[in-house]
Amino acid sequence: MTDAIIKGLGLGLILALSVGPVIFTIVKQSLNNGHRGGFSFVTGVWLSDVLLVVLSNFFSELVRELLSFKELIATAGGIFLAGMGLYYIFLKKVHVTAAVSEEAMTFTTRDFSKIALSGFLINTLNPSVLMFWLMNATALAALHGFGERMIIFSVCILVNILADVAKVLMAGRIRNSLTPAHIRIVNKISGIILVVFGALLIYGANELTHS
Repeated sequence: MTDAIIKGLGLGLILALSVGPVIFTIVKQSLNNGHRGGFSFVTGVWLSDVLLVVLSNFFSELVRELLSFKELIATAGGIFLAGMGLYYIFLKKVHVTAAVSEEAMTFTTRDFSKIALSGFLINTLNPSVLMFWLMNATALAALHGFGERMIIFSVCILVNILADVAKVLMAGRIRNSLTPAHIRIVNKISGIILVVFGALLIYGANELTHS
């Protein structure tokens, strides 16, 4: 059991420290919409991770079939990320002012659901995330039984959840010291990063198609 916990901690740290579109969007959501917006986004990411863990461990053949369409998944994910990035660069408006506290901001259930859905889609449509879970599930299946694998992945997801909570809280702490102009800059930087990631996914899918 100790070995399973250590491996879960290691996997969790790898996932938490990996640099990708999710981490930048967590910060952006937290700065734009406060803790509630940040937590709504990471909730969607967590649901995606749990789903991918279940699929990878219980339906590995299905996941392998999905990976046979990784060019299509990568293209769809790239278009989605680039589209979101362009929206943040050119269309997203900042409604937060320095005088408005998070408690005074109004959000509907629909707003939170849309933010959570964006987190779910950004994570799910990233082929590298799908491959991360499948490769680890396949490798660990050769060394550990079902119970130990559940401990490993549970610890991994718990570490990732704690890391995401820390990211949201840290972004929230600096939010009150930022002006709307600062947040607009963060939006544009985040948008550019998403466009770059999206373009790389589309380019990678094109290379796979012609290889």
